[in-house]
This record gives sequence, structure tokens and C-alpha cells, in this order.
Amino acid sequence: MSAHTHISSSNTNEVTETFQVIGMTCDHCAGAVAGELTGIAGVVDVRVDVPTGQVTVTSTAPLTTADVRDAIDEAGYQLA
Repeated sequence: MSAHTHISSSNTNEVTETFQVIGMTCDHCAGAVAGELTGIAGVVDVRVDVPTGQVTVTSTAPLTTADVRDAIDEAGYQLA
């Protein structure tokens, strides 16, 4: 079961982006990916859907693909 919680904020400049991650099979995988992505400066919310491999990240500014890829690699998975 994966949580789909959205955190509301008064900051209307937030950016939401969805990434495809390869290799996640369980909630532990989701937790590892979310934990690494949360460590990126400006990230305010991470939602992981294990069955589809989609990770939705909300941040205060657009994220660089390199930062996202590094965080996902650190968790042990791959950015599609």
C-alpha cells in the first residue's frame, strides 16, 4: 500500500514533477527512494506509486535531472 498524501502549502510557486523509477518492488523500496529525494534542497513532498514506478516530487523550484538521478541512484534504483 502506498500513501498518496498531498501537503498543501501557501506557496503557489511550487513545482510538481513526475519521474519514472526502475526497480522498485515494495514499500521499503518506496521509502528508500522517498528518503533520498526528500534530501534534495527545496523538496517539500514526495509521493511514490510502487506498482507504476512513478514518483511525484513537489519542490519550491524545478529540480535538475542530475539531482534526481543521483538521489535515486543513491537509493539503489534507476531513473528511467
